[in-house]
Amino acid sequence: MVASVGAHVSVLILLSLPLSSSLSCKLQKRFQLNGMHKAGDIVIGGLFEVHFSSIYPELTFSSEPEQPVCQGFDMLGFRHAQTMAFAIDDINRNPNLLPNVTLGYSLYDNCATLGISFRASLSMASGQEEQFPLDETCTGNPPVLGIVGDSYSTFTIAMSSVMGLYKMPIVSYFATCPCLSDVERFPSFFRTIPSDTFQVQAMIQIMKHFGWTWVGLLVSDDDYGLHAARTFQTDLPQTSGGCLAYVQVLPWRNDPTELRRIVTLMKMSTARVVIVFAHETHMIHLMDEVVRQNVTGLQWMASEAWTAVAVLQTPQLMPYLAGTLGIAIRRGEIPGLREFLLQIRPDQQQNSTHGNSLVMVNQFWEDTFKCRFTPPSVDWAEAGGTLCTGEETVEFEKTELLDFSNLRPEYNVYKAVYALAYALDNMLHCVPGSGPFSGHSCASLQQLEPWQLVHYLQKVNFTTPFGDEVSFDKNGDPLPIYDIMNWAWLPTGGTEVKNVGEVKRSTLKGNELTIEEDKIFWNFETKKAPRSVCSDSCPPGTRMARKKGQPVCCFDCVPCSEGKFSNNTDSMECSSCPEDFWSSPQRDHCVPKKTEFLSYQEPLGVCLTAASLLGTFISAIVLGIFICHHSTPIVRANNSELSFLLLASLKLCFLCSLLFIGHPRLWTCQLRHAAFGISFVLCVSCILVKTMVVLAVFKASKPGGGASLKWFGVMQQRGTVLGLTSIQAAICTAWLVSSSPVPHKNTQYHNDKIVYECVVGSTLGFAVLIGYVGLLAVISFLLAFLARNLPDNFNEAKLITFSMLIFCAVWVAFVPAYVNSPGKYADAVEVFAILASSFGLLVALFGPKCYIILLKPERNTKKAIMGRGITKS
Repeated sequence: MVASVGAHVSVLILLSLPLSSSLSCKLQKRFQLNGMHKAGDIVIGGLFEVHFSSIYPELTFSSEPEQPVCQGFDMLGFRHAQTMAFAIDDINRNPNLLPNVTLGYSLYDNCATLGISFRASLSMASGQEEQFPLDETCTGNPPVLGIVGDSYSTFTIAMSSVMGLYKMPIVSYFATCPCLSDVERFPSFFRTIPSDTFQVQAMIQIMKHFGWTWVGLLVSDDDYGLHAARTFQTDLPQTSGGCLAYVQVLPWRNDPTELRRIVTLMKMSTARVVIVFAHETHMIHLMDEVVRQNVTGLQWMASEAWTAVAVLQTPQLMPYLAGTLGIAIRRGEIPGLREFLLQIRPDQQQNSTHGNSLVMVNQFWEDTFKCRFTPPSVDWAEAGGTLCTGEETVEFEKTELLDFSNLRPEYNVYKAVYALAYALDNMLHCVPGSGPFSGHSCASLQQLEPWQLVHYLQKVNFTTPFGDEVSFDKNGDPLPIYDIMNWAWLPTGGTEVKNVGEVKRSTLKGNELTIEEDKIFWNFETKKAPRSVCSDSCPPGTRMARKKGQPVCCFDCVPCSEGKFSNNTDSMECSSCPEDFWSSPQRDHCVPKKTEFLSYQEPLGVCLTAASLLGTFISAIVLGIFICHHSTPIVRANNSELSFLLLASLKLCFLCSLLFIGHPRLWTCQLRHAAFGISFVLCVSCILVKTMVVLAVFKASKPGGGASLKWFGVMQQRGTVLGLTSIQAAICTAWLVSSSPVPHKNTQYHNDKIVYECVVGSTLGFAVLIGYVGLLAVISFLLAFLARNLPDNFNEAKLITFSMLIFCAVWVAFVPAYVNSPGKYADAVEVFAILASSFGLLVALFGPKCYIILLKPERNTKKAIMGRGITKS
């Protein structure tokens, strides 16, 4: 809430009274103000804070002048006023600027009080004469053509609101409130100091540079502080992502209770950076409480109002304020100012036009030499008080008046006076008939109007001896530039406020920040910039999650979920990885997904490959044994040709399992199931025919059963195997043509892996292929089971029964295992089923025969085979 500042404002009323034979105006009320004056053809006014405060009298209806009592002499404010006097004196000596025109001044002390400042501005606009005659045209120059000041934004707003109605130009050297840039409200306002909007932006840039996102803000209870607070609250989150831990309004007066509450809040807050947008009087009261509570470990940031204030740079306060970073208005050089100030003496003011010009100089003299021109009481001298002689030497006194290391507000005063002078010079050099006013007219020296000067101020453009260009934009603001200051605590115990950078606005590059970090003194044990954040930055791989009910700078760092990543610090969201990529374990980047398939390089693939090759090798050895012993009875029994074909089909079964290992390709996907289906049908068909032959031979051994053998001759056996295998080949062909298996990248099993697999295409085709093999296997098993007890010395039906039992058991277990196995494990299950069933057939059918051939050759005779059988029958 903006606190209203009360002020008793007296109104000047001009009454037309008959005086002898002419008309005249009488000043209804005259203000008694502290000031200094100099006559001239054109008079420029000025408002300065020469005293810190005032005792304001009660508002009465008395005709006596009301005289406020100003207290607390401000040496810097006095120097500001003297700088204006020097600038006007400098202009009067310049033959190229306002030739034949003498400038005068009327400078007033505002006593840091709105009411006095407003009274002074009204006095400058209306004059202080008790009576003055009026001619018929009522023409003539106003008492003051322009005003330099005021230093406070609130005072300037009040003054500009009234003076703007009459287009009285006001050029402030210290009022920084952004609201004063409103041309509609303040059409005649200009300033040589940048707006607080830019000062706030400069502070935000410094905070961003050091990574400070969690700061406290203290502001004065006036337009200066409150507008800055609003600007911070608006710009800070948008510009740097920072937040205000707290915003507190400092009381104007010394309010111990309120200050204690504010300092306690600062002490408890986690914010290590404190920005103070207030005046030096606020800081003096605040620091008293900071020292009392011993609040250390804070990084202070100062607004330009107290950046260079020497009263705060004391040994008592430096343990707390050392390392302060401040925004300071542009420092400049003013040649000749020192010599001018050294000429100030009380006796030189006696012949001034206005008698009270002596008062301000006397107050300076008394404050500097700690003496009095007029003793306040009779016993004052007896108590050791010193009387001023006026002969004291200022040059050898340690006073702020002669400290020219930081001419900042003075430089702005200097530029403001020269801006008015150059505008007047341009106005007086107007060529009649080419002027900017009605009818191309020009202003005249005898009838100057303030609004005419406003027109020329808008177009003024000059360069100071220091090399700075002075001009105003459409809002009356200058091209902003600030110095960045640092309070260094020297080993000797002294203090140095040094320039460590600058921030300025360029028409081409926008805001530019330059900081020399190696020059900065940090008042911390680490000697480094402090950290001031509500929450530590979220590293890559995490995202920021706002804490409910807290500012945006307070957050938790939540790791990105699987498949998402963030590669920046303080990411608001995690991004999804592309389809073929997955987030790294740190979730800070995407990596290609692992590809998974039954590989020849992995242990499982190596084992299955070895088993497949072993089975092929054993089948080849068995085939070789059978070929070598093809004439023996045990090989020739039950059609040796089928045995050879069966061994060849088993080799194909072992080899087709290799098609399931390795990176799936289109041709391997199409071939693997077709080769598997045809190989196993060929194998099972041979077994089925063998079983049928066993049954036919047994039936033929019975009386009247010989006719059954004619259906199971060699050609019939070959034809049956070929026919049964052709049916499977037709099924595979139809399947491949209608819906062929294809390789597929499957991401459903694992989010972080790509499983390369062969999709079967048509599930029906795959089911028919497997079902056909199973049908033949079941038939073979049943027939062999029926023939298992047939009387024979070497009944092969027993071997077929056992082999088919193994075959069916393996494939019955395969189906659920295959369905529930993801990715490469489905292929491994299928390969295992192929190998297990193939090994079962190979061992069960050919193991006993090889045993007899190799180890029991005496049993490999027709007599041995048939003899025992005959005995049994």
